[in-house]
Amino acid sequence: MDKVVHSAAEAVEDVAHNATLAVGGFGLCGIPSVLIGALLAKGVTGLSVVSNNCGVDDWGLGLLLRERRIARMTSSYVGENKEFARQYLAGELEVELTPQGTLAERLRAGGSGIPAFYTRTGVGTQVADGGVPWRYAADGTVAVSSPAKEVRAFGGVDHVLEEAITCDFGLVRAWKGDRHGNLVFRDSARNFNPLCAMAGRVGIAEVEELVAPGEIAPDDVHLPGIFVQRVLALTPEQAADKRIERRTTREA
Repeated sequence: MDKVVHSAAEAVEDVAHNATLAVGGFGLCGIPSVLIGALLAKGVTGLSVVSNNCGVDDWGLGLLLRERRIARMTSSYVGENKEFARQYLAGELEVELTPQGTLAERLRAGGSGIPAFYTRTGVGTQVADGGVPWRYAADGTVAVSSPAKEVRAFGGVDHVLEEAITCDFGLVRAWKGDRHGNLVFRDSARNFNPLCAMAGRVGIAEVEELVAPGEIAPDDVHLPGIFVQRVLALTPEQAADKRIERRTTREA
């Protein structure tokens, strides 16, 4: 039952080339930055990553992107990463843009054993009709585009069928966790983290504070340990190393 590993390298040791990853976080809030750094050091390539966004140019998943480690992204927002835009438009990166709520539900469905679901989001747009550019060719033409999806009416209202997402690994960051993998997320850092852990066949969590089993009250658990196979306890320095995506201030 003790799921604690001794290093970030050990936590990701079996992440291979061309693996699929669900990575928690929203912007730079709640991202598993230490595990991402371990993947960067490991040198794996050809990764297919599902995450709300792709970090920024010099932090988070942006570090893997900069080194050409990511082949495909499934995201809902990518506006803060210039290198992401450059690779996508140059045909170096395949991108599946997904409505944010749909992305969250696809991850939750994957972790819950639900193969697909219907939603009104995207009906009457290219999300349902197909044709969204996934990959460009070097000459700027569309090399790969999204397929059309099934649309079905319920109560006289059209809904589009969306398939669940599962990945080889789910990488997340938690505020507190115990040695059995039960996790607690703090405030908005909860975001996509529980969903990404659920969607990964192997859930890997870096935790800012490691506690003994039983110290987290059952009602306080945000993600039960059944979804987490490895727990990495961060050092105080690692836990404090958090970036602000965009700092805005005014004169006193």
